[in-house]
Amino acid sequence: MKPIASPAPGPDFALENFVPYRLSVLSNTVSDAIAALYRERFGLAIPEWRCLAVLFRYAPLSAGEVAARTAMDKVQVSRAIAGLVAKGLALQATDRSDRRRAKLALSAAGRRMHDEIIPLARGAEARLLDGLDAGERAQLDRLLGKLERQAEALA
Repeated sequence: MKPIASPAPGPDFALENFVPYRLSVLSNTVSDAIAALYRERFGLAIPEWRCLAVLFRYAPLSAGEVAARTAMDKVQVSRAIAGLVAKGLALQATDRSDRRRAKLALSAAGRRMHDEIIPLARGAEARLLDGLDAGERAQLDRLLGKLERQAEALA
């Protein structure tokens, strides 16, 4: 990893123009708006939804693997998984290759809930992107990919 050169501090720093801050605010605003849809109807918190979606796509996974795929900390994932298990949406089984670890997967009820939430999430995504034309959407996708790769290189 290359060391990051630090610009000189100065009075011209405006947090509202700082890209990491803007991305964080945007992410929180979008997540909160979409979360309201599935919180009201399905009783899921944001971490539970993220774990549910990752388990739908990649299960079976350990809690650590869920944490890595969601970029959430292990405590958040542990609480979210416990919530999903308590609601009958996820199942835990001892990993045959490492009996100290549990593998997680969705139950049939969890898969059904996922299938009900996806149209709501996609509808919210469509409304968010509604102000962009096809070229701008493709450009946004490319730029987000570049930023993701740069962020990984920084980490």
